[in-house]
Amino acid sequence: MFSNIKYLIADQAGAKMNDPVSHPVINEISNKLDALTPKARTLGTYIIQNPSKAVFMTTKELSVVCQVSEATVVRFVSALGYKGYSDFQEALKDFVNTGLSLPERIDIKGIKEPGVDRFHRGILEDLNNLKYLYENINVETMNRFVDYLDKSNTVYIVGSRLSYTFAYYLGWSLTKVRKEVHILKGSDSTSFDMLTNARSNSLVILTTTTRYPNELIKLSKMIRRSDHTLLTMTDSNICPIVQFADLSLVIPSMSIPFIGNASGILAVIQYIVQELASRKGEELTVYQKKLEQVYLENDILFNLDPK
Repeated sequence: MFSNIKYLIADQAGAKMNDPVSHPVINEISNKLDALTPKARTLGTYIIQNPSKAVFMTTKELSVVCQVSEATVVRFVSALGYKGYSDFQEALKDFVNTGLSLPERIDIKGIKEPGVDRFHRGILEDLNNLKYLYENINVETMNRFVDYLDKSNTVYIVGSRLSYTFAYYLGWSLTKVRKEVHILKGSDSTSFDMLTNARSNSLVILTTTTRYPNELIKLSKMIRRSDHTLLTMTDSNICPIVQFADLSLVIPSMSIPFIGNASGILAVIQYIVQELASRKGEELTVYQKKLEQVYLENDILFNLDPK
């Protein structure tokens, strides 16, 4: 009866969404649907057909719309292997965020609604995202990123589309604390040439955010086959590049963005660069004095002192 249920997902969550088999939360519900109780089956079917609605619902709201008890919702989530409803929502949010089109994001954000103070709402959303990041970021993984940056001779930072913004910021910042940092645009096919000809055992960091550009996926496959080390900085555990990376840093956020959640990623980049700088000691002082001398000699930056 429910064998074709997965094909209903595209109607509600966006026709451009990847095959649901690659998304654990929906795949898990689909696989267990026939074995569930009738009420739990109703709940599961609703979530599969309406993930972009269910992701924002409380247990009470979900129970009301599905005409089941809150206890049924709790048992359903537990049967899927999640510790609690918030963990389930997080997994569902990743699935929804990966597949939402731009028009669907406009609907979720209420941009067409009149009289909304979007600036204040946006600030509060960022504050909530930063609080969530503070409580959930894997500090050990961030520090392992710094370890790689500290020990690697040559570093390539790669991004594409939105994530190129973060790649450029990370790469530009790193040039202020160490040598041999190269910034590549993943949408430029010459990135393949540059990395193929790069020094052996180079460090490559791919920054990527939903909706993940295919050129970065192709590039990550090539890097995986090389003798380079690949790290990825992303916003979700279901990022398709994670499977090719030697180490992945997931930067979590609470909300589904209209374009992208920038504040959390920028905060992580600032930490990584500053932590790397703190390890350099006198070496950093010498390096930065040379940079400042070049800036001064070539009149690169505005200087209040004409001397």
